[in-house]
Amino acid sequence: MASQHPEWQDKEPFKSVLTGDLKGVLSSGYHALIEIATAAHSGMTTDEFEAQARKWLVTTRHPATDRLFTEMVFHPMIELLAYLRENGFKTFIVSGGGVEFMRAFAEVTYGVPPEHVIGSSGRLKFEMRDSGAVLVKLNEIDVVNDTVEKPAAIQKHVGRRPIASFGNSDGDLEMLQWTTAGKGARFALLIHHNDTTREWDYDRSPSIGQLDKALDEANAKGWTIVDMKNDWRRVLPFE
Repeated sequence: MASQHPEWQDKEPFKSVLTGDLKGVLSSGYHALIEIATAAHSGMTTDEFEAQARKWLVTTRHPATDRLFTEMVFHPMIELLAYLRENGFKTFIVSGGGVEFMRAFAEVTYGVPPEHVIGSSGRLKFEMRDSGAVLVKLNEIDVVNDTVEKPAAIQKHVGRRPIASFGNSDGDLEMLQWTTAGKGARFALLIHHNDTTREWDYDRSPSIGQLDKALDEANAKGWTIVDMKNDWRRVLPFE
């Protein structure tokens, strides 16, 4: 990695990546992680990236459970999405994660097609090559789909205010606020990650996945709060 990107050696948080300092990477914050991912994938075509993502998803296993990462998804989320679609709702994934990576598995895992996935993205460039027309990933961030960017991205891609929104961190607060500000019946739900045995703890202190302001807002406005430890009998599909 260092030989391919020598300019990284003197930049933060890239120093942490190059030295294997995982804590340093995580402490840099969410925007830094997006910056790292954008730089690492620059120069690839979108087809090349999708092929690598799909290969990773069918070969890489979780270090603790030895399960594929496509199996490490929340069973209640799968049930909820299926229930909503059965009752005539359109479902979308709105995440801070990389949109092209999520699109590689969202349809198979969640039943959500690529065009219904909204996420962080880098700029793309059209090129004509010997193999034909391609889109190339640039080392430029287009949007980090977090906090205030989420409502804007929903409006841009969907053109409608959601009827119901579901989140699990402060990064979802503005999306939930925008949803519940609409006319008519609206629903907002927060997942409180407090099960350190079956998952891990998202609470008021982590630098990534923090749930602080949104939890206060949910309590103040009467939004539904799901206690993962006590409310979810089954967290992962294989349990």
